[in-house]
Amino acid sequence: MKISIQYFSILLVLFFVACGPSDEDKARIKLDMAKQLLVNNDTTQAIALLDSIPKLYPEAVYSVNAAKNLVKEVRFEVLQRKENELDTLNVEIAELEKSFVKEKTEFDRYTQYIHKRQTFKRAWDRSYIQVHLNERGELYLSSNYHGENWLNHTGLRVYDSGEDAKTDEIPIGSVDNHRSDFMEAKWEKVSYRNGKDNGVIEFIAQHVDRNLKAVFLGKEYYYIILETYDKEAVRDALALSKALRQRIQTENEIKNLQKQLNIS
Repeated sequence: MKISIQYFSILLVLFFVACGPSDEDKARIKLDMAKQLLVNNDTTQAIALLDSIPKLYPEAVYSVNAAKNLVKEVRFEVLQRKENELDTLNVEIAELEKSFVKEKTEFDRYTQYIHKRQTFKRAWDRSYIQVHLNERGELYLSSNYHGENWLNHTGLRVYDSGEDAKTDEIPIGSVDNHRSDFMEAKWEKVSYRNGKDNGVIEFIAQHVDRNLKAVFLGKEYYYIILETYDKEAVRDALALSKALRQRIQTENEIKNLQKQLNIS
């Protein structure tokens, strides 16, 4: 009797295992989940779920084929949307570029965008804040001093009415802290690359309409009022930087989708 009960238990377990959901059933559940994600506009998760079905349930022929067809359709829709986004970005970039001149010297790896109000001819003999941008959307700020005495400045603070933003310190001797002199004139240029502007770019761009002031921070302090065209140059460069970066990202996404869809 003991053996019979054990035997019966084993048969019962096997019965329930055999009667459990098939791979086709499991795959269909995931397929329905993916469709619901698409209804909720969660395309990324839907594609990931659809791509997983052939790997998890290769024997579920019906659901696997349905998943492959659906994911192909979704990718085509995403591709069309991305191509439209790229067209819009190109129009936006073309409009923003009107405020800049492009330049690429033998020392430049990428084409540089120089704001028309901050070219060398317009700015070599004044103290001001300059914005720098290249074709990859890489953006940084520099503080440029011109005067009779050395400041030995290492940073910059921009402020107005109790609000301010301050750069990181760029020490004397750093590759991003340059100086030169000719006759009685002194030039100092400090560059705040790789985020070392510490929010100053955003601060200026967001407050173009305000009477922003700046102080060059060093052994000596030097104060200026930001010219409207310098504030506008920062604002324009930031907008163009974001658009250029977005274009590069969108172009890469399009290439990836085209590869997945076997489109040359």
